[in-house]
Amino acid sequence: MKHWVLATGVVLALTATTITPALAGSTGGFGGSGVAGPTEGTGGTALAAASHEAAPVSGAVYFRHGGSGVEVLTHRGGWTSLTAGAGAFAGQFAVAPDGRKVAWIDDRNRLRVKATGSGAETVVARNAAYGGPCLTPAWTADGKRIAYPVKGTSEAVTVAVVGADGRGRFDAGKTLGPCHLTWSADGRTLAGYAGDTVGVHLLDTRRRTSSRVPGVRLANHVESLSPDGRRVVVNAIGANAESGDGSWPLSFTPSVYDTRTGAKVAIPVRGRLLGARYLRDGRLAVRVKGTAANTIVVLSRSGREVQRVTEPARAKNLGLLWVLG
Repeated sequence: MKHWVLATGVVLALTATTITPALAGSTGGFGGSGVAGPTEGTGGTALAAASHEAAPVSGAVYFRHGGSGVEVLTHRGGWTSLTAGAGAFAGQFAVAPDGRKVAWIDDRNRLRVKATGSGAETVVARNAAYGGPCLTPAWTADGKRIAYPVKGTSEAVTVAVVGADGRGRFDAGKTLGPCHLTWSADGRTLAGYAGDTVGVHLLDTRRRTSSRVPGVRLANHVESLSPDGRRVVVNAIGANAESGDGSWPLSFTPSVYDTRTGAKVAIPVRGRLLGARYLRDGRLAVRVKGTAANTIVVLSRSGREVQRVTEPARAKNLGLLWVLG
């Protein structure tokens, strides 16, 4: 499978940017009125109003690569940061939905966890697949468990699940889509793309069965699943597009597919889209490129816009991992 060789050149990709100090003291964005300033493609329209159905977006979790490590930056009123992987490649990483814990696979096939406020790193599993940057672990919505690809040689990769404390490990089944794993919020389904980019697959962790999502021919990133696993957000690519090295992207053009029918679902947001992610309650948060700062547009389950928030200006070139709300 191609994902075993995707690690080639990844160090070059990650060392292009160096980690700088945490973004303390920046202003703007979350915690304010929830009204956006002008963004590209929106005509400068300022729309307010959080949904009455759910709590408004209050912050976000970002990341950037630096050297061989990864820095996680969370903004909710102010900035906090968490770094991992210093001195060892940390491309195979995942961040808990609250931004307070990071998990990654090291070069000794260990799944490690580090929490905010503690320099200690805990090894929670010792049989993880190392070597392909696309083989990332994935946190459940409650931040209590982690799914990760198990080392092996078969085309269908075993996925294991373990508690964040290293307890309760079990095998969830095998999948042909082990890359950029992501959970549905109901804790049942995992989605990932194939290492050769041919297709996206779902893994039912209760039945331990895997199936391919119809409609998605080629994809090199899976960002998010709806809470019930019925819709998936991916970076769909054309036949002649570069597949990339498998690293987690700082931005991508999102496409949403119905995982049962394969139908492509329209995203009713104007402008240049930089990503999209389902919230735990089923709303869809869409990131839109802006001139001075990007915007997060939140859509209800029916596709109605319910909130528009300007991100902090200093988050403009960071990768977006989670939206807090």
